[in-house]
Amino acid sequence: MIRKEVIPYFVGGLFVSSFFYLIWLEPLAIASLILCVFFLYFFRDPERIPPADPYAVVAPADGKIITVRKSSESLCSSEHTEISIFMSAFNVHVNRSPFDGIVKEITHIPGKFFSAFKEKAYRENEYIKLTLETPYGNIVLRQVAGYIARRAVCWVKEGESLKKGQRFGMIKFSSRVDICLPANFKVTVKEGDKVKAGKTIIASVNK
Repeated sequence: MIRKEVIPYFVGGLFVSSFFYLIWLEPLAIASLILCVFFLYFFRDPERIPPADPYAVVAPADGKIITVRKSSESLCSSEHTEISIFMSAFNVHVNRSPFDGIVKEITHIPGKFFSAFKEKAYRENEYIKLTLETPYGNIVLRQVAGYIARRAVCWVKEGESLKKGQRFGMIKFSSRVDICLPANFKVTVKEGDKVKAGKTIIASVNK
């Protein structure tokens, strides 16, 4: 499946390609068509079946784990573990709920647009913060805008119920998603691991 958000990019690319073709700049017209193909690839949205284990937490984003740490920052308390996932331009950028829960709060924080893998992006970049209320404590998600990805989109509203693996938003082009887990969740991934949203288990409830 291709997300409908691709439409303005795809149509714009076709328009630019047609313009270059009409003025006999065929190399640029071909380059614009290639860009259109990339837009279709970037906005792909494959179906994902989450694991059946009700205690498993799945990745909220495709990409590479760049941080696993106990955090005392504003996103997490010292009793929480934070996991950061960096998404390159070649990853699927649709974000999915890591666990069953109710959307307790959504907050948009304006900021800057540093490269998403840099530490200062964590502190200063624009982001959307979503708090998911679960029976085992609140899970906090943060969609962080990056240098290229200056647009994060959240499709859900406060009070809505989310199922594990359900789509809740996306970030356009490369960026990162942070997830903050309470102390009663055991993290099962490490820095450098590759994960897929709604599919890869990154933690589980300590039973």
